[in-house]
Amino acid sequence: MATNEPEHENRDAEESGANEDEDTGAQVAPIVRLEEVAVTTGEEDEDAILDLKSKLYRFDKEANQWKERGAGTVKLLKHKSTGKIRLVMRQSKTLKICANHFVKQGMSVQEHVGNEKSCVWHARDFADGELKDELFCIRFASIENCKAFMQKFNEVAESEVEKEESKDASDTAGLLEKLTVEETKTEEKPVEKVKAEVEAEEKTKSEPEKADEEKKTEEAVAPST
Repeated sequence: MATNEPEHENRDAEESGANEDEDTGAQVAPIVRLEEVAVTTGEEDEDAILDLKSKLYRFDKEANQWKERGAGTVKLLKHKSTGKIRLVMRQSKTLKICANHFVKQGMSVQEHVGNEKSCVWHARDFADGELKDELFCIRFASIENCKAFMQKFNEVAESEVEKEESKDASDTAGLLEKLTVEETKTEEKPVEKVKAEVEAEEKTKSEPEKADEEKKTEEAVAPST
């Protein structure tokens, strides 16, 4: 005996498939609307002159050991208007600042003893929102990157020394010029003072004195009879 069950099952499957493909035209609005927000890093007015991936450590004096500060990208940034250069490093995932300080005269970076991929330096760092004396150690993936970092860092520090010397020379020249002008004014002052005193003396003379002087002058000039 033939049965209609397979046909019934096929019909149900077709109807269910049609329902799945059917477009109802309904639109579902998102529960939360996210707006685009401009993110500023504080580096917009600076150009990167060095950009290398690395891992940073700081020396904990109390524990007397090195502690990891974070892994990410270390940059040397030069300000477009002032020309000042600072070192900035952020963690790769959270972008939290690990190091943030200017490279100044007198600073130097040296190879870490026993590891050619690492180097150390001292700095007055502002990563935590306040200036702190820190001893940093940074490790790179290759010796080449470590040498490139050390070379650029020391070049910047040396250039800051030259800028300071140039500024001192300019200030000294300005001071000498100012002193020269003041000396010239001092030399001219006595002449002007004498002239002013003579004019003041002439003004203070009384009319009788002037008449008497004129009379004496006339008697001296007039011929004798």
